[in-house]
Amino acid sequence: MNHTAARLRHLTAAVVSPRLEPVLLAVTAVALTGGGIAWLADARGLADLFWALGTVSAVIPAIGWVLAALKRGQAGVDLIAVLALGGTLAVGEYLAGALIALMLATGRTLETAAQRRASHDLRALLEHAPRSARRRTDTGVATVPLGEVAVGDLLVVGPGEVIPVDGRVESTAAVLDESVLTGEPLQVERPRGETIRSGVVNAGGAFELRATAAEQDSTYAGIVRLAQQAGAESAPVVRLADRYAAWFLPLSLVVAGLAWLISGSAVRAVAVLVVATPCPLLLAAPVAIVSGLSRASRLGVVIRDGGALENLGRARTLLLDKTGTLTRGRPRGLDVTAAPGLKPTQVLRLAASVDQYSPHVLAQAIVDTARERNLELSAPTDVTEEPGRGATGTVNGHRVSIGRLGPADARPTWAKAVDNRALLDGAAVAWLTIDGQLAGAVLLRDPLRHDAPRTLRHLRAAGFERLLMLTGDRAAPAREVAAILGLDDVRAELGPADKVAVVRAEREAAVTVMIGDGVNDAPALAAADIGVAMGARGSTASSEAADIVLTTDRIDRIDRLADAVTIAQRARRIAVQSALGGMLMSLAAMAAAAVGLLPPAAGALLQEGIDVAVILNALRALRVDQAARPTLTPAAEALIHRFAAEHDDLQDVLDAVRAAADRLSDTPGPEALATVEETHRLLTARLLPHEYAEEHQLYPALAPTLGGSETTATMSRAHTEIERLSRRIATHLQLAHANGGLASEQLDDLRSCLYGLNTILRLHFTQEEENYFSLAP
Repeated sequence: MNHTAARLRHLTAAVVSPRLEPVLLAVTAVALTGGGIAWLADARGLADLFWALGTVSAVIPAIGWVLAALKRGQAGVDLIAVLALGGTLAVGEYLAGALIALMLATGRTLETAAQRRASHDLRALLEHAPRSARRRTDTGVATVPLGEVAVGDLLVVGPGEVIPVDGRVESTAAVLDESVLTGEPLQVERPRGETIRSGVVNAGGAFELRATAAEQDSTYAGIVRLAQQAGAESAPVVRLADRYAAWFLPLSLVVAGLAWLISGSAVRAVAVLVVATPCPLLLAAPVAIVSGLSRASRLGVVIRDGGALENLGRARTLLLDKTGTLTRGRPRGLDVTAAPGLKPTQVLRLAASVDQYSPHVLAQAIVDTARERNLELSAPTDVTEEPGRGATGTVNGHRVSIGRLGPADARPTWAKAVDNRALLDGAAVAWLTIDGQLAGAVLLRDPLRHDAPRTLRHLRAAGFERLLMLTGDRAAPAREVAAILGLDDVRAELGPADKVAVVRAEREAAVTVMIGDGVNDAPALAAADIGVAMGARGSTASSEAADIVLTTDRIDRIDRLADAVTIAQRARRIAVQSALGGMLMSLAAMAAAAVGLLPPAAGALLQEGIDVAVILNALRALRVDQAARPTLTPAAEALIHRFAAEHDDLQDVLDAVRAAADRLSDTPGPEALATVEETHRLLTARLLPHEYAEEHQLYPALAPTLGGSETTATMSRAHTEIERLSRRIATHLQLAHANGGLASEQLDDLRSCLYGLNTILRLHFTQEEENYFSLAP
């Protein structure tokens, strides 16, 4: 008995092989064509032989598909096809059988094309995990397999190595890249005695680690197990066609049985089954779904199977990772502060000059910021880098360092203000020293994607009723991002297991989508109804655990997911229309066959006509929905790129405005007046011409796309306020020149003008980048 069951399982596995469908399609097409040629040549016996062979070739795999479905507790459209094929063979209606075989093979081939099997082996998770550790013993340091590490062992972790097991820092402070677990790109420092988790990377110098857990009990091994369990517990998607077949199948059998019982003719029952063969389900629904997959792939949204597309169209809850999804995933220069006597551009240029050769993520961010502002960097000499502290080199005859300050290093008043701002903004600080003297600071933060607010609005419009952010970041910056984006909820300081728990809880209430991009997101992606990975920059693990991969992971392009939701809803709607319309026509044909008006062969031909109608309707899913996205003219797109580049170039002007206000607060003397004068010169020479050009070139070019000039009216009002404040600053300077310096009664208003102008400019730039610049690819 066991041997028979094993043989049956082996046979079922063989006939449901995904390689079988294209072969079956070719065989049935050749059999039907060969039979047609023989029939035209008046070789009726040969024609019947061809058609019978085509029918038989479909019966065996169809039985395998039915057995596989029954094993999963499903009885779908394939069962009707098996009954119809068997019936045509039983009564000798071979042409009808060959036609059904071709339809069945075509539908299965389309479905196989739509269902690219997702790989849930999480290869990247396993590849990232270390295989060995360096253990310190009385005789030295020896490399041992990771399985031999025991609690209490003293391990040595070198620069760039992955922490092998959970442990406690035993030597100097450890500088770590914890992005694998938290998703946050900024490095953290863990002092002696603090515990750290396996899987994170040593971004500083070598340190000693006291193991507090064995390999199988460590954090990283738990993530792998969690991802595998989450993927295994995800319920299989029930095909749209099978849901309709749940009532269409018994109805067809009842009608066929009644026709046979009342008429006494088995041919009538077979005719009913022939026209009842659910070709709208076998063909039309897969065609609509495959068309939707094709439309989505053109936008750079790769959906692994039709089930994921169907589910995406029904999703109502969206969970988003913060870093790399809502934010850029890489630090960027937020602001530059200079010590008295220096300019922010000088500080940034010197910092970037030293950092040019550093692989550090913050160093690269500083260099990118300087290049965005078109600063000319110098070639440093005698460059050295201390892991965890920063780089030092000689630039233009001065010894320049950029990086961390020690806790005991003295900080002047302006530097304390930088520390406070970094705390308030959730930013990292890179300090610049020149010849041993603190000279400035660069604040860095992972900024929001420009298109994030627009994308979330589109997703809400597409039907998502609940938007949540999940992050391993601290609560304060997470809440700030959530407030800016108008999210319904935020969960901060989450580990991979915590994210999975939240996803499971949300799945209880609605079909849930989870978007992430890191190794730490893989378990949550696998646990969600639909996992979406930011594939271009995301980890292989998250991509392999996901149902959807966004291959166009460029800045300002995550709104493609909103387009994919619209496509999924439209494809599903068309699939439902095609299926229901086709089944209604099939029901009418079944009634005709039951009373003897349709013989099997004629019924099969009529069913072919129904197929053509529903397939043509299903192909509408390929059509581009023009309303999904505003269409820009080439001229408008070029203007967007031009002004976006100017925004980057004008960041030093915004820094100068704030620096002038800060300088007035510190020492409102001649130096502060000179700073304000220089700031006004920058406003007049660079900023105001930019605003004027936007008002008279960019906004008119965008008005037709956005629906008229009224749509840019509020942004034009900001231009007016920027110009007003600039004129007010100019008036203060005229008064100062007339009075031989700034009068005390001027200071409050001048500071208000400068701080207010800085705030308006930053808000105005952000609004333009979000609402206008994100329209262009």
